[in-house]
Amino acid sequence: MKFFPTEKPLHGQLDIPGDKSISHRAVMFGSLANGTTEITHFLPGADCLSTINCFRKMGIDIETDPDHPDHVLVHGKGLHGLCAPDTVLDCGNSGTTTRLISGILAGQDFPCTLTGDASIQKRPMNRIIEPLTRMGACITSERDNGCAPLQIIGQPLHGITYHSPVASAQVKSCILLAGLYADSDTRVIEPSLSRNHTELMLRHFGASITSKGTEAAIQPGAELHAASVKVPGDISSAAYFLAAACMIPGSEILLRHVGTNPTRDGILRVIQDMGGTVTYRKLSASGGESTADLEVRYTPLHGTVIEGDLIPTLIDELPIIAVLAATAEGQTIIRNAEELKVKESNRLDIIVDNLTRMGADITGTDDGMIIQGGKPLHGAVIDSHLDHRIAMSFAIASLVAEGETDIENAECVNISYPGFYKDLKALL
Repeated sequence: MKFFPTEKPLHGQLDIPGDKSISHRAVMFGSLANGTTEITHFLPGADCLSTINCFRKMGIDIETDPDHPDHVLVHGKGLHGLCAPDTVLDCGNSGTTTRLISGILAGQDFPCTLTGDASIQKRPMNRIIEPLTRMGACITSERDNGCAPLQIIGQPLHGITYHSPVASAQVKSCILLAGLYADSDTRVIEPSLSRNHTELMLRHFGASITSKGTEAAIQPGAELHAASVKVPGDISSAAYFLAAACMIPGSEILLRHVGTNPTRDGILRVIQDMGGTVTYRKLSASGGESTADLEVRYTPLHGTVIEGDLIPTLIDELPIIAVLAATAEGQTIIRNAEELKVKESNRLDIIVDNLTRMGADITGTDDGMIIQGGKPLHGAVIDSHLDHRIAMSFAIASLVAEGETDIENAECVNISYPGFYKDLKALL
């Protein structure tokens, strides 16, 4: 797909699609609850549809409407209401589906096999296999390489205290969900606080769960009860337009009903650190999740340092942050971002490679990158590696790059944001 620089500022308003992380969890927890859960502003992207398909195969009636794809009804059957699927569960490209559903399956009374696409079959699963095995689960990597396909034989579980070596919401959530089926309390302690959507939503559904600092704990046995979930707009999707407005002189846009959970708002803090301004309007909250309309205007930006506890709050936004840094004045340093190597692709190497192709002054490091901003960008052939966040980031980069930019496999944005190109065009 070919892209060209914009000749005018970005102006307008957008309703950002529903948060992918929260949409996944709403379907999962609704399936484990008693009664019917209504989900509004659901994200009908490929990843979240993989979650729906998996739970349908385990006997859960989930209603979707082609005319209103963001409205979903989940007819839950309780913690022990799932049934054995008659086929392998295919998680597609979704790491969230794969890892979270593994925790649920570990406590069932039936065997199951999980798989996914080529990308999922390369992503590390030992990070959940190890703690689940400590809980008494029978979970193995079919190819003995620490990756999917995973064979899981559900059986009684034991509560544990797990010190996670990585700050990962997927790892934490997997263990907490297994803890619903354990014989005693389960605790997860992280090196830094990862996104806390699981803790907030499980509490909303009636689970006995507590969190303090970097520790979360769940008591087993409490039945979940159906609840209404209004999914906030995904700040990871909003990030591309936030960055575009900061990069293109004269731009001014309003992004409505965006999630501003403090464990996810790192992109907003980075923009502020770089000299930009994002104004919050119409602040609200639902189910423990905070939202706001975000107004952003063009402001010349300067470099910054991004590291430490800030990294888990913006891990998915680092590709577009790197693009933003390439257009800012001065040096930006990103550290402690090794997790980018094991996302849908090795995003660290891909960001450096593609920005170098566009003429940026960028150097990769073992855990991040160093960007000398302010060097003009030019069009190039960009390999998305079928990674939705890479494709969207470089579509934004093309707006300020001289000449033509050709993004290969640009349609992969359907994983998280099917209407991305349409919404981008609406602002031009």
